Amino acid sequence: MEENKSLHQQLLEAGVHFGHLKKKWNPKMLPYIFAEKNGIHIIDLNKTIEGLEESAAALKQIAKSGKKIMFVATKKQAKEIVAEAAQKVGMPFVTDRWLGGMLTNFNTIRRSVKKMQTIDKMLADGTMDSVTKKERLTLTRSRDKMDKVLGGISQMSRTPAAIFMVDITHEHIALAEAKRLGITTFAMVDTNSDPSKVDFAVPANDDATKSIAIVTNYLVAAILEGLDERAQAKEAGEEDAAEEGNEDTLMNADEDGGGNESGEGRGRGERGEGGGRGRSGGGRGPGGNNNGRPKQGAGRPSRGVGGPNAGRRI
Repeated sequence: MEENKSLHQQLLEAGVHFGHLKKKWNPKMLPYIFAEKNGIHIIDLNKTIEGLEESAAALKQIAKSGKKIMFVATKKQAKEIVAEAAQKVGMPFVTDRWLGGMLTNFNTIRRSVKKMQTIDKMLADGTMDSVTKKERLTLTRSRDKMDKVLGGISQMSRTPAAIFMVDITHEHIALAEAKRLGITTFAMVDTNSDPSKVDFAVPANDDATKSIAIVTNYLVAAILEGLDERAQAKEAGEEDAAEEGNEDTLMNADEDGGGNESGEGRGRGERGEGGGRGRSGGGRGPGGNNNGRPKQGAGRPSRGVGGPNAGRRI
């Protein structure tokens, strides 16, 4: 409760509760409106805190799974805040202008990014020194123009898993592309917007700089927690794998040692058995054995001719 009170006070001081004029409101925002004062709708900060907690929990899990979250804010008062927040967590961002098809036609956007990276490589390795001054100036201007629009997504190799927007009415093209691709959407929603268009809505003032900063920083803190937990889990997994590898090595070594000993024993046993057979076989040689049997060939009838004992045993 103390944390909620503290957060409630911070949101109140940042002016998160100030909505638009009553005549500009969207009826679907009725559940999030607390009251009306001087023709201006007041947002219920309890609903804002609920939206922040739900969004933070979802973003934390997405970051923990290693997926990308794109930040989109092309409003003047939100550009720097969102860009700094996205760079802090290493996520892609768009703060200058949303190009049509940035998500639905991502392959074409990637080609433009590769072209920009090629120009950067040419500037770095000195290839530009061999071209004319006019050509170098033209390529440099083209590169700066692309970097202004695509610099925030230069490291994004595939479409993101989620997208966070400030003012969905202003970023309606980005919202439409995200919904078409089934990308999870998070957004700050003011009283002039339709909260049902996004998956996770945070009812808040999307025009004040302080309001944008406190909501964005709260969500970025949750993303950082998810990234830290992912890093810790990865380290623990690597340690477990190393321990298992050491155990397997020891087990294999023990098995190899046991096999050598048993093989050696078997070898000795076989040699011993063979030796015994050799020794016992010596008594069965020609000429007699231990059983008193006559030698081979002994006691045969005499083949002498004419003797009285012919054919008898001697």
